[in-house]
Amino acid sequence: MKDKADLVRGWVRKADSDLLALEASLTVGALDAACFHAQQAAEKYLKAYLVAKGIEFPLTHNLSKLLELCATVDPSFRSMESIAEPLTPYAVEMRYDSDFWPDVGVAEEAKAAAVTVKQFVLARISD
Repeated sequence: MKDKADLVRGWVRKADSDLLALEASLTVGALDAACFHAQQAAEKYLKAYLVAKGIEFPLTHNLSKLLELCATVDPSFRSMESIAEPLTPYAVEMRYDSDFWPDVGVAEEAKAAAVTVKQFVLARISD
């Protein structure tokens, strides 16, 4: 059975993989996929934090819900709401919306948000 540290590393590794997929998507112009992977990366970093702190979480793509759970341990997570929440629709709603075709600026903003979540979470996991 994996211990908590192994599980946290697994979530971070999956999140890092989503960032790689985001970069690859940007490179080939699959901007909707880039936005999807930005959301997925942010979600997995938040779940890594929750695992690290021993907090159970529901199966959800809603980043606000995950941030609120994180804030029960560290209230500073509330400051991430305006950065992370715009990514939530990229998980499901926008993923299957045939009219959603973001431009490079939108995809780059999504990437920046995901990287910000990564830095924020990793700084708190290592504390």
